[in-house]
Amino acid sequence: MFAVVKTGGKQYRVAKDDKILVESIKAEEGATVALDQVMMVGENGSVTVGTPLVKDAVVSAEVVSQTRGPKIIIFRRKRRKNHRRTQGHRQDLTLLKITDISLDGKPKAAKKAAAKADDAAPKAAKKTAKKAAAKTAAKKAAPKAAAKKSAKKAAAKGE
Repeated sequence: MFAVVKTGGKQYRVAKDDKILVESIKAEEGATVALDQVMMVGENGSVTVGTPLVKDAVVSAEVVSQTRGPKIIIFRRKRRKNHRRTQGHRQDLTLLKITDISLDGKPKAAKKAAAKADDAAPKAAKKTAKKAAAKTAAKKAAPKAAAKKSAKKAAAKGE
C-alpha cells in the first residue's frame, strides 16, 4: 500500500516503513505525527485519487530526528560596481519514518500518543501551579529587597 502525502508545500510518495526528509515539523524525537493531507492512495493495482484530498485517509509517522540540510551559499554581485553580497542558508528538516497508512481516519499509532498525552496533563498542571507559586513568592520578596537597597543608598550619601 502506498500514499501520496502533502507536507511543507511538497508531495511525497510513501509506503509503510519508508523514511522521508520533510520540512521542519514541530514535534519531539520519538513523537508520532499524523499527516492528514493525503492526495492519493493505492493498493494492489487499485488507486483512489482525492478531489483534492482522500476523505478520512491518514498517514501516521514517527519523528526519527530533527536535522538540518546542507549549507547553501547565495552570492550576488553587480559588475563594474564593486557590489558583492554573500548570504548562507541551512533548511531545518525532520526525518520521518512512516508507520501506518489508514483509510478510516484513525491512525493506529496516534491513539497511543493521545493516551500518553492524557496521562501527562495532570502532571503538567501540577508543575505550572508550582511555578506560579514560586513567582508570587519572588514578587513578595522583591519590594523588601528594593527597600533595603534604597536605605543603603541613603545611608551612603549621608542623609
